[in-house]
Amino acid sequence: MSRLRTRLGNLGVSDRLGLRAPIFGFSHAVEVVAAITNAGGYGVYGATRRLPEEIEAELAWIRARVGDRPFGVDLVIPAKVPEKNDRAALEKEIPEPHRAFIEGIEAKYAVPKPSGPGMRTRFIRSEEIQDAQIAAVAASDVDLVALGIGCPPEVVATMKARGKTTVALVGQERHAAKALEAGVDLLVAQGYDAGGHTGVVGTFSLVPRIVDLAGDVPVLAAGGVSTGRHVAAALAMGAAGVWVGTAFLLTEENASHLTRGEVEALVRSQATDTVISRAESGKPFRQTRSAWSEEWAAPGAPQPLGHPLHDVLVGDILGAIEEHDVRPLAHSGAGQGIGWFDRMRPVADVMADLTAEAEAAIDRMSRAREEVPA
Repeated sequence: MSRLRTRLGNLGVSDRLGLRAPIFGFSHAVEVVAAITNAGGYGVYGATRRLPEEIEAELAWIRARVGDRPFGVDLVIPAKVPEKNDRAALEKEIPEPHRAFIEGIEAKYAVPKPSGPGMRTRFIRSEEIQDAQIAAVAASDVDLVALGIGCPPEVVATMKARGKTTVALVGQERHAAKALEAGVDLLVAQGYDAGGHTGVVGTFSLVPRIVDLAGDVPVLAAGGVSTGRHVAAALAMGAAGVWVGTAFLLTEENASHLTRGEVEALVRSQATDTVISRAESGKPFRQTRSAWSEEWAAPGAPQPLGHPLHDVLVGDILGAIEEHDVRPLAHSGAGQGIGWFDRMRPVADVMADLTAEAEAAIDRMSRAREEVPA
């Protein structure tokens, strides 16, 4: 893994951190994050939908399992959110046609009522919650803080003052410029191929542009990174490493976080079986195609509401779909690279394949260069 390891110098992340390859792995499962770090990568925990006290406990759980090895946490901090965590206030703003549409889906697919609020309605994305999440992360010993949406300079400054590496995910050059102005240490250029919230520019079009713009600030490539060949291609484009999420969905460490319907959707999906829809959160979100995305794309369906109002509209039914495993509506966030993964494997095996394939690809390129006549 020496060829990959040499790239770590460009990140300002040295061998003392124990990284064996510049692979940053994102997951909403603490088990996956710990496994990525323990396999020589850099695990990053998606904590946006967790309460501050949960973040504190979960970061401590990961630390207990990775020791001194590095790991990170990802938060989403959109600029325009309500001041207070007040669901009742937002409920009053939901248009009746949207309520009727959700009721129609519940009836059509016989969706049982959830036992409690869904993941998107257990709290309202608000200044109140975001401030508490930021405080919990700042007080923790996590090594890296990634900002998935929004890059407030004051948050970057707070985290850097605590000795944490700061990262911004960007999908366009103007987003990167703002993040660089805010003072982040690292950029993730996330292309259209990516799962979850994503933009409109493809990875191969985006990464070199962000690399050129970033100057001395290292850039990770994200979106469609599924094999070692993708890792090698990212390095060839000038990236210092990769940011990977979809590759870790179908892992044994993530299995307890998936319903059977979600597993089936992921296993059968190819690149064309993912779709970008605003039906999940009100923002563009790539997920496996299902009756949920199809219903929202059908003629006569209402336009998704803005964020976080859309969360209030759909949070409980999405929770019920997951809780009761309603198969036609079951879906999962996933990038176009999901077609490379069709069975459960340990995280360590995924990491080993990515690094070995990347080494092989780099060796092939080196041999091809040597064989070119002078």
